[in-house]
Amino acid sequence: MSAAVVDVQGLAYARQAAGETAFALSVPRLHLAAGQVVGVVGPSGCGKSTLIDLLALLRRPASAQRFALLGQDVAALWQRGDANACTALRARHIGVVLQTGGLLPSLPVRDNIALSQRLLGRPDAAWAAQLLAALDLQGLAGRMPAQLSIGQRQRVAIARALAHRPALVLADEPTASLGVDHGPAALDLLLALARDAGSALLIVSHDLALLRSRSVPLAECRLEGGTVVLGSA
Repeated sequence: MSAAVVDVQGLAYARQAAGETAFALSVPRLHLAAGQVVGVVGPSGCGKSTLIDLLALLRRPASAQRFALLGQDVAALWQRGDANACTALRARHIGVVLQTGGLLPSLPVRDNIALSQRLLGRPDAAWAAQLLAALDLQGLAGRMPAQLSIGQRQRVAIARALAHRPALVLADEPTASLGVDHGPAALDLLLALARDAGSALLIVSHDLALLRSRSVPLAECRLEGGTVVLGSA
């Protein structure tokens, strides 16, 4: 098995409400190597976005037999409450494409895309320009997010997530706002650009048919005895 970008075994998460477990998620096994892609499917409300948050080190798991990012023991970081170390790992090695785009409204497109490069002290103008060209954003580089369509904002979000060449890209419904006319092309670009960046890619999507049409290997969130379990599709 290839060296893992993300390696998870026996991960559990639970959300409490009124002293009781309101939601529980279990990830028995997840292994992603550089250049590998997996699509996570399942009905709305089944925990796909929660999975993204866990892998992005935004939520603390209840327990994990193993949770490693590039060999770093994330489970141990959470156990000792080292949220700052988790934040640093996320900034350096993870890119997230949000459903809503999540762009900074005060920055133009070019600066939104280059923000992670600047914060990490790793400028790469050639790669940023390649992303702009691949996503057909060159003419929009000086525009503010409010001047963009929903689809354009989503393409900028894809470019921003890839700008610092992260080891792991997590895409939460990246084509949902693009419609049937533009979604397939955007997915093709995301797959190709993640491959060019050498990133492992996890895509959460409700569009099972689109993922299958691109031969994306699938995992599925299923409800089993009150717990959502990530398993093979």
